[in-house]
Amino acid sequence: MKELTHYINGEHVKGTSGRFADVYNPAIGEIIAKTPLASAAEMDIAVQAAAAAQPAWAAVNPQRRARVMMKMVSLLNRDMDKLAEALSREHGKTLPDAAGDVVRGLEVVEYCIGAPELLKGQYTDGAGPGIDMYSMKQALGVTAGITPFNFPAMIPLWMCAPAIACGNAFILKPSERDPSVPIMIAELFEEAGLPKGIIQVVNGDKEAVDAIIDHETIQSIGFVGSTPIAEYIYAGGCAKGKRVQCFGGAKNHAIIMPDADMDNVVDALIGAGYGAAGERCMAISVAVPVGEGTADRLVAALAPRVESLKIGPYTSGNDVDFGPVITGAAKDKINALVESGIEQGATLAVDGRGFSLQGYEDGFFVGASLFDNVTTDMEIYKQEIFGPVLSVVRAETYEEAVGHAMDHEYGNGTAIFTRDGDTARDFASRINVGMVGINVPIPVPLAYHTFGGWKKSAFGDLNQHGPDAFKFYTRTKTVTSRWPSGTKEGADFSIPTM
Repeated sequence: MKELTHYINGEHVKGTSGRFADVYNPAIGEIIAKTPLASAAEMDIAVQAAAAAQPAWAAVNPQRRARVMMKMVSLLNRDMDKLAEALSREHGKTLPDAAGDVVRGLEVVEYCIGAPELLKGQYTDGAGPGIDMYSMKQALGVTAGITPFNFPAMIPLWMCAPAIACGNAFILKPSERDPSVPIMIAELFEEAGLPKGIIQVVNGDKEAVDAIIDHETIQSIGFVGSTPIAEYIYAGGCAKGKRVQCFGGAKNHAIIMPDADMDNVVDALIGAGYGAAGERCMAISVAVPVGEGTADRLVAALAPRVESLKIGPYTSGNDVDFGPVITGAAKDKINALVESGIEQGATLAVDGRGFSLQGYEDGFFVGASLFDNVTTDMEIYKQEIFGPVLSVVRAETYEEAVGHAMDHEYGNGTAIFTRDGDTARDFASRINVGMVGINVPIPVPLAYHTFGGWKKSAFGDLNQHGPDAFKFYTRTKTVTSRWPSGTKEGADFSIPTM
């Protein structure tokens, strides 16, 4: 059995807590490694190393820090296939989807090459008699990120790249379910020229999370995961005086207007609803067609497409649509929610229960399910299923459809499909959701904009990546200066007198 390590001060370090988590290959349902779960003492060792290394890194000028980002982009492209394969092996994603995971992280690293511009302060000449005033953006010190299993490359890079570009050290606590790629990323950063100690990877569970919250040296925490944990970390981190941004659950609605191009809608919903087995916080899990005719056409077009989805391991080639879910427990939860939908009266138009893949019977595969006639009081509507399940909630009017998205407790992403510009404009303006797609099913902003939801999908004032990241990972210092006058007239050879 392979025993994984932490990555502390540029070295692979074995765990000393005596506690481990099993790492599975979800396609075969077998344990392929075990990863150490850090104690508070182990976390402290990493934090001390980071604190020792950070001042010298912050003193490096931003242009030289940006050159590390430039080299990192090259290395991520060089090792793309290796990273994707490792990611697929532990997560279950198809290889193209795993490569996309890396690329969306790489794009944030590219944005961080602009650190010299993004870190410039402001200057006022002559703010008063002989007084100048200027501001500086300075690093926080030691920062930390707690990242989820579903994007083991993208989200760590979203956090660590801007943190490091700003001159901070970064402690990464990745998911214990797929920890290999985060360590590979740390190794690549050091190959790119990052000094030892600036990025640390400490594997762990709640004990490691609590150690991050409680450690007085850590100045900020970033988190992506479930809403209950987001609320826990946000409350704990803020109580300790840290800067905290936490991103939680989602239930993303797609509104389908009667004038929408139904072929395009179906293509969009198939990819956005079932890609990555639905294990995306930006997955479309609720389709809201407006009008009975629109709903009937949508379900009739969707059902055969859902039934024809190809499910298999990443080793089966690039034509596989999606792979297994992350664990057996996740599979059981998804199947239980499907059962609850039936019991509560929804129509199961496509039944994914009982799916089994020949030769992979022990894998964590879940068949694709499609529900029709879902109502807002059902568990399959209220909960984030995080599986290959799409629910159709019929609405009589546009106002009713918009109301469903606005009334839900989550506000991560949403989309509308229509040919009418006025409808689209009204939707984008009124909807109380952080990221909006207009004929775009997964409206994840590019790296130079920011990513963030509303309502119970996000906690904190600033979003991820883009300009907000450089605000989150720096603090502003404003200097007011005045210099004494009188020396510019030249030397005075007389004895000074009052």
